[in-house]
Amino acid sequence: MSRSHHSAGSVPSQRMLRVAELVRHAVAQLLSRGDISDPVLEKHVVTVSRVKMSPDLKLATIYVVPLGGKDEPEVIAALDRHKKFMRGEIAHDVNLKFAPEVRFRIDDSFDNVSRIDAILNSERVKRDLETPSGDAQDAAEDGAQDDARDNA
Repeated sequence: MSRSHHSAGSVPSQRMLRVAELVRHAVAQLLSRGDISDPVLEKHVVTVSRVKMSPDLKLATIYVVPLGGKDEPEVIAALDRHKKFMRGEIAHDVNLKFAPEVRFRIDDSFDNVSRIDAILNSERVKRDLETPSGDAQDAAEDGAQDDARDNA
């Protein structure tokens, strides 16, 4: 199998990562400069959080987050309406043999981080992580005694 073929769970190549970052930067510039004339996009600040490229670099999945997480379906629909224009601008900004097809998705990784943070800060987890000071002291002393016996 050649290096350019990847299975679904494989690690992206350096080229895939580099092109993804170039595409992310190009799309972020388009949105921040206001090059896209759309009433929905004009009233939202949209963050381009990450881009995943297919192994053949012909498909770019662009993950976005509207500020405040409001009107996500409307923002995705607005971005989808301007796919053709954005693809042309990406092709102009990123020097590739083929301009990648683009698809937009809401990035829910921030929600996952918040959920994990809430779990880690819950009372149950805090209680499970706490060790009484006496038990910790006993464990340290036992470890020191074991080390002394091993060295003797």
